[in-house]
Amino acid sequence: MTASSSSLSRRRFHALGASALAWPVLASAQEGAAAYPSRPVTLMVPYQAGGGTDALARLIALKLADSLKRPFVVENKGGAGGIIGTSAVAKAKPDGYTLIVGLATSLLANQYLYAKLPYDPNKDLAMVYRLAQGLQVLAVKPSLPVKNGTELLAYIKANKGKLSYGSYGQGSTPHLWGAYLSHLTDGDMAHVAYKGEAPMIQDFLGGQIDMAWVSLATGKQHMEAGKLKPIGVNAPMKAQGLPNVPTLKDAGLTDPVFQLFGWLALAAPAKTPKDIQEKLAAAIREAMKDPEVQRKIVDMGFIPVLDSGPDKFAAEYVAERPKWAELVKVSGAKLD
Repeated sequence: MTASSSSLSRRRFHALGASALAWPVLASAQEGAAAYPSRPVTLMVPYQAGGGTDALARLIALKLADSLKRPFVVENKGGAGGIIGTSAVAKAKPDGYTLIVGLATSLLANQYLYAKLPYDPNKDLAMVYRLAQGLQVLAVKPSLPVKNGTELLAYIKANKGKLSYGSYGQGSTPHLWGAYLSHLTDGDMAHVAYKGEAPMIQDFLGGQIDMAWVSLATGKQHMEAGKLKPIGVNAPMKAQGLPNVPTLKDAGLTDPVFQLFGWLALAAPAKTPKDIQEKLAAAIREAMKDPEVQRKIVDMGFIPVLDSGPDKFAAEYVAERPKWAELVKVSGAKLD
């Protein structure tokens, strides 16, 4: 055998050896995806227990456990506007056993709100399924002489510097929308930030603030009693619980920013195998067909998303990024 043919044989041997070694790895990955999940899965909620995100996560965890025959355990890791829990998932092993149910703020808007984040949601997270649209109602105190969005815009313009709006925290979606409304009308409205929705509602009912975005779950009873006046629903459709209240668009607030809705979603570490993401999405999609699941989500004050998945949700996420960036920029909100 010549030196050149010997060298060629060695190259072929090494190539075949490398290929042979790759087969078990590939087969193992495929078997792992097919058998997923083979042990309990952690579903992280980056907020304290008891809120709407936590309630939705627990409902989804039960349905995934039923469908995939393994426990899905909800773990609450609150703090820093959702950053602590979200960061833990972004840095977790991408094997499908650590997932997160988060909000549009924690999964998207925080990158524009905070000067520095310990993770990059665009690189460190994979969007698996948009679970539900957030549903909030723009309401005003009953004494404000407006009946719809068009009249509200005119009233804010005519009363520059005299009005206030509340929110349940600096950088929350009600803060961002209120700041944009003030910017749009050149209204110079004062922002009053509360530590949660409950104290905000208390002051709102007492007439201490003029307007606010409130959740359906918290605000519905007060609107029905005439203690708050609803202007429109910040959602793509009317709320089942408030059938006589129009969407903000139909109420006259037609600016595209007011068609930007909050949402809740399931995400995973970025390199989680795509077939595992698809398996999770398929199980959620099947669960969303159940009228009882839909009813429970509506009762929480959300709108269930019946058809989502990794590719569809990722495309929507990319399309929404510049809109959230603009909203945060206009609001002037910046957090350390």
